[in-house]
Amino acid sequence: MSSAEAIKAGIAPDGGLFVPEHVVIYTEKDLETLQNLDYATLARHILEGYLDDFTREELAECTANAYNSTSFDDNRIAPVVKLSEQLHIQELWHGPTSAFKDMALQILPHLLTRAAKKTGESDEIVILVATSGDTGKAALAGFKDVPGTRIIVFYPEDGVSLIQKRQMVTQEGSNVHVVGVKGNFDDTQNGVKAIFVDEEIKELMKNRGLKFSSANSINWGRLVPQIVYYFYAYLEMYRQGSIKMGDKINIVVPTGNFGNILAAFYALKMGLPVNRLVCASNENNVLTEFINTGCYNRNREFKRTISPSMDILISSNLERLLFEITGHDDARVKNWMNSLKTDGIYYVDDSTKQKISEIFWAQFTTENEILATIQSIYQEYGCLVDTHTAVGIDVYDKYVISTGDMTPSVVAATASPFKFSGSVAGAVLGENAIIGKDEYEVLRLLSEKTGIPVPKGLKDLDKIPVRHTSVVESNGMKQQVAKILNL
Repeated sequence: MSSAEAIKAGIAPDGGLFVPEHVVIYTEKDLETLQNLDYATLARHILEGYLDDFTREELAECTANAYNSTSFDDNRIAPVVKLSEQLHIQELWHGPTSAFKDMALQILPHLLTRAAKKTGESDEIVILVATSGDTGKAALAGFKDVPGTRIIVFYPEDGVSLIQKRQMVTQEGSNVHVVGVKGNFDDTQNGVKAIFVDEEIKELMKNRGLKFSSANSINWGRLVPQIVYYFYAYLEMYRQGSIKMGDKINIVVPTGNFGNILAAFYALKMGLPVNRLVCASNENNVLTEFINTGCYNRNREFKRTISPSMDILISSNLERLLFEITGHDDARVKNWMNSLKTDGIYYVDDSTKQKISEIFWAQFTTENEILATIQSIYQEYGCLVDTHTAVGIDVYDKYVISTGDMTPSVVAATASPFKFSGSVAGAVLGENAIIGKDEYEVLRLLSEKTGIPVPKGLKDLDKIPVRHTSVVESNGMKQQVAKILNL
């Protein structure tokens, strides 16, 4: 299948995920030729290796439209901040919704609309999204009023922060729909996956000239742009003098659905000099257990945490990793996924576990450790980090203590601290400072006390009218889609 067809479809007809037939390899010499490129030009270079049915001119236009000073508040797009000789953070939250999802979802609409034209698609594309908080708003912002598209976002009603929810339910656009789900993210994600493969609803849509696609990281067009910022991080660390060209780095990623760290894995496979990928989880530590034991078990208590975008027990993109690690053994991967679906658990063989452990190191962080990390990073470096980034930094510290490895490392900073202002302000200013204040008052107080401005997309969010109020049971998601689309 062509890359344009894969981007347009989002997910395979049988519910499986698309992966590249071949991985593009970069040598040290290749990296040297990229060292002075701006972010948009670097993105074009990386993308053209996988989106080979797009012309260079088309990709240049897509990347220029996505990564610019109009959309991002830092012209570096994904700046790297050096905290110490070993520890760096890459700020992936300078886009319009203040979360790393912007890095992919600012370009996906451009790729998708071009893909539709390339494949002769005449149907209207319906983007169906499940979100644990950040993907939803980033997708809504990216696809707002894009011709030939509609977007429906489902989110767990009580499983996102107040700021995240407000960002979504206030979203403008004639083609956007936002629906809360009474359940957790896994319920929401499973509901969306079921709709994708529901033959009845697909037939109804076909008769109406509609076709589903996805903006979740299950869509290869969403995942491949995420590879770019790991190359950019490496080149930034080189430009800052933290490493020499060819030196290896560690990449630390707070992750729930495994998409962000999977992009780092593809970067490693492409030749980016990477020593270890450090997988950081919150107390929903299903990935930590899997990487350390080879057992994936979703049959556990689901915990609501202060890092809600990681409150996930079914990590969809892990399927892609297993496919790559097993040498493209689709039968074995399918058996594991079927076991997960039916029994909620699977065990990989010793060889697969060994291969994973050679690349990945994993640990998790408690709620108290998150808050302590936010406080210590601010006190030591004057750097304000959100709850998810704090998960990454704490697990990085545990990695160093456990291994003694002092390789220069970069932590993916996945969201602005102001998106989770209650937890961040409580850690930095003390709980007494925020007692009796709502999340918007706390947001403004945090900015006032630290001298750090509130991102434009979050400022005065409480003054924007709510436009979306629908809430459904998880078993009512299909009916809600039918209602929205008048099927």
